[in-house]
Amino acid sequence: MTELETQKDHLISILQDQTVVRARDLRSEGIAASTVARAVKTGDIIKIDRGLYQLQNGQVHEEQALAEVSKRVPNGTICMMSALAFHGVTDQIPAKTWVAIGPKDWAPKITYPPIRFVRFQKKYLHYGIEFHMIGGVKVPVYSISKTLADAFRNPKLLDRSVAIEAMKNALEARKVTPSGIAEAASVCGAWKKIRPYLEAITSNG
Repeated sequence: MTELETQKDHLISILQDQTVVRARDLRSEGIAASTVARAVKTGDIIKIDRGLYQLQNGQVHEEQALAEVSKRVPNGTICMMSALAFHGVTDQIPAKTWVAIGPKDWAPKITYPPIRFVRFQKKYLHYGIEFHMIGGVKVPVYSISKTLADAFRNPKLLDRSVAIEAMKNALEARKVTPSGIAEAASVCGAWKKIRPYLEAITSNG
């Protein structure tokens, strides 16, 4: 077996494990740029964006996309629909990864993974952040309670029916408590909007 074949095998193995890999990470693994270029030319892997590669038949798992977004937008936090999907309280799969940034933060132009930026006021930006390890990356994601507060505060961004259903699912699965939702809503300026729905759901329960 030649060194080139050994590098190609290593390249394929990495992409099988990590789904999407950056060129600089491949270099750190000792894989030459020529090996990567040859694998692209032969169709073994595909270049999905500048410096990003995946297997020809590979699929980007949603959580892997969150990890990649976190690396590319270090000042962002996974929010809204993407946060609800990550926490498993909605069946809807967002076409883009929702990322919250500050009102004056720079929004980098990224073609992959597709991103939808949401600008939060500073008083709402840093509350309710949780960190989850995804593919070896520490990814900031808003908590369920914080995300519900954001959803009710911004009805133009997320349909109210989606927010209500997510709240029902979260409460039924005991992933949140009514008091936790109420606290986050109070802190994030959404209590008046969320209160009647929360009281209706809990009274029916």
